[in-house]
Amino acid sequence: MKLSENESVELKEIYTPSIRKEVIAFANTRGGEIYIGVSDNGDIIGVHDANYVMQQISNSLKDSIKPDILMFTRVELLEFSGKTIIRIIVEEGTKKPYYLLDKGIKPSGVYVRSGTASSPATEDAIRSMIKDADGDSFETSRSLLQNLTFNTLSKEFAERKIDFTQIQMENLGIMTSDKIYTNMGLLLSDQCKHSIKVAIFQGSDKSIFKDRKEISGSLFAQLSEAYRLIDFYNGTKASFHDLMRVDVRDYPEDAIREALLNAIVHRDYSFSGSTLVNIYSDRLEMISLGGLVPGLSLEAAKMGASQARNEKLAALFYRLKLIEAYGTGISKIISSYRNSGLEPIFENAQGAFRVILPNFNREVKPINSSKQNILDQKYLPIINLFKEQNEITRKDIERVMGIKSTHAINTIKEMIDEGIIKKIGKGKNTRYIKK
Repeated sequence: MKLSENESVELKEIYTPSIRKEVIAFANTRGGEIYIGVSDNGDIIGVHDANYVMQQISNSLKDSIKPDILMFTRVELLEFSGKTIIRIIVEEGTKKPYYLLDKGIKPSGVYVRSGTASSPATEDAIRSMIKDADGDSFETSRSLLQNLTFNTLSKEFAERKIDFTQIQMENLGIMTSDKIYTNMGLLLSDQCKHSIKVAIFQGSDKSIFKDRKEISGSLFAQLSEAYRLIDFYNGTKASFHDLMRVDVRDYPEDAIREALLNAIVHRDYSFSGSTLVNIYSDRLEMISLGGLVPGLSLEAAKMGASQARNEKLAALFYRLKLIEAYGTGISKIISSYRNSGLEPIFENAQGAFRVILPNFNREVKPINSSKQNILDQKYLPIINLFKEQNEITRKDIERVMGIKSTHAINTIKEMIDEGIIKKIGKGKNTRYIKK
């Protein structure tokens, strides 16, 4: 018998723990065989105390490789010319990537077979293996980070007198039955890589910053800290009715809470960008990545239809009574502005969802009454559009005014300059709302 190394065969003169790299590489690629007691040039050397070495191999594979790889490996003894060698047969695994437990799911712990070498896998290759094995669901896929802690989450459970055990973590989808943390676990861990960026501006545009902060950590820590920061900048204006003082906050607390919960629970975490909260003098905007799930229209969402993108995350927030019922967030936001003369705005674009909460106490520049009458008459067909719809487009203006594109653009500019309408969105998603 003469053996030689190739893409599916590895030769080792003696056993060393580093053999685990070859086992992982074969399991992550197309399988292969490892011979121990054979030199690089194919000479049979033999293994001393082969039974003991076999036991070492089995223990090493069981204790230091995740997920469990034993069902895809077979270790056996072979006799050649009175010498004993060991053959490890490795089949291609079904739960890729396999990795060294002490290194984690990263290039230093994940190996693939390339020619006659076992090389570290790239991060892109690791992500591809996870997607192929776990499917497209982000929250149920295995996390690239495995050294996770859950101090914030355990406090949340303790406050509600709910046990936070390993079995509970498996039931919630935080870890798999193989004790491997999922992306759901990553989001709830203290090491969560996603964040919320809060920016406060001086006026109604982004010209002057007043404050900014990036909030990281567990999603529960982000929720609490973001709400506290928004609440700090949620001003109060006092007015008097007879002898009674009435305090009105810039933004209703219920609307802030629901918009923030929706932005955290329903965003697409396969995007690496941050959730954005922008506070202007006249409005508060929240922008979350992902947009509505495919097949769910904005109109349906306003009616109360709901389809969770992150079902396990939504179920946990519901269980912890942070969400009262599915599909009620948008309707609660709308209700909080009822009878105020103002309406929140919801925008869904490819890859993003935005909620705009108007400021109850925003300052409106006074317009001379005679000038106002002239403007009302000039733009009356356009103003009447807002009786039927919350926002309009340039095409709407062209239609009701019977004008061409250039004339419509100039009319829009005049109305913006006069403070009658305001532009929202960009490009094809440009809309106009009444101020």
